[in-house]
Amino acid sequence: MTVTKAAPPRADRHDADEQQSRQHNSPLALIMLLLLVVALQGPLRGALAAPVMQSWMTVFVAVVVQALPFLVLGVLLSAALAVFVPPSFFARALPKKPALAVPVAGMAGAVLPGCECASVPVAGALVRRGVTPAAALAFLLSAPAINPIVLTATAVAFPGDPEMVLARFVASLLVACAMGWLWHRLGRSDWLRPPARPATEGPGKGAAFWGSVRHDVMHAGGFLVVGAMAAATLKAVVPEHWLRSAADNPVMAVLALAILAVVLSICSEADAFVAASLSQFSLTARLAFLVVGPMIDLKLFAMQAGTFGRGFALRFAPATLVLAVLVSVLVGAVLL
Repeated sequence: MTVTKAAPPRADRHDADEQQSRQHNSPLALIMLLLLVVALQGPLRGALAAPVMQSWMTVFVAVVVQALPFLVLGVLLSAALAVFVPPSFFARALPKKPALAVPVAGMAGAVLPGCECASVPVAGALVRRGVTPAAALAFLLSAPAINPIVLTATAVAFPGDPEMVLARFVASLLVACAMGWLWHRLGRSDWLRPPARPATEGPGKGAAFWGSVRHDVMHAGGFLVVGAMAAATLKAVVPEHWLRSAADNPVMAVLALAILAVVLSICSEADAFVAASLSQFSLTARLAFLVVGPMIDLKLFAMQAGTFGRGFALRFAPATLVLAVLVSVLVGAVLL
């Protein structure tokens, strides 16, 4: 008896044809790109030999090479925290009273490494497991800013200014605890929409771990490249007197670097090296860059809105930004 194999559904055939088309087009696109580079090698060689481009490439490579090991290590540790440490552990470890749970959760960020990409879903899991939102939000803000990987990277980036490590730790912890207490005092439950899904999904913890690592390395690595490009451009292309005029005005310098931190969205394991390259600005202005970045930037706003709801993000993000800038200025005036 002859067995006839059923024809694949139309949708499957369409997906297969589309995938095959992409497989054929990818080598063609690569060949066209290589041919274009070969055709333009003369102008490209001349452009890359220019002093401005040499300076730009030096700063870019230096920032990326210094920051990349800390970025990878931070991603590995944050993925392990998100996958292998159950959120119920935090619920058992934290005090029952929210006013006491906030500083304990804030200090927990100092011993549990995690980048901001991982802190948002972890905070969502904490809220879902019964941790008071004020404590979960304090952990969300402190974990990316004061964990050992970030502080070590800051010490390496500022070898001549060890006080920057203490200033970053103190300012970030103060902001995290203050925002937790502020939410406990003024926040409303209808502003916060806790996530309904688990923070990590997948066939097993191993698959979830490596999936988280791949996602965070690609995601955070892209922002690192963008941040390094911006730092190199500011250093090599922007006229020195423009930067000097902004840096000489204390208020303008702090606001400029705070806004830059929001826009660049650099991973906290790498932002210290970008801040160190902005040597025209004062240490206080660069402290604002380091405190604001791990707490509120464009990608974090989107992640907070997706995890807790847009109403939460529209209230929480501006308050965090204002408080982070004010605390950075106060701590910088005392310690730097």
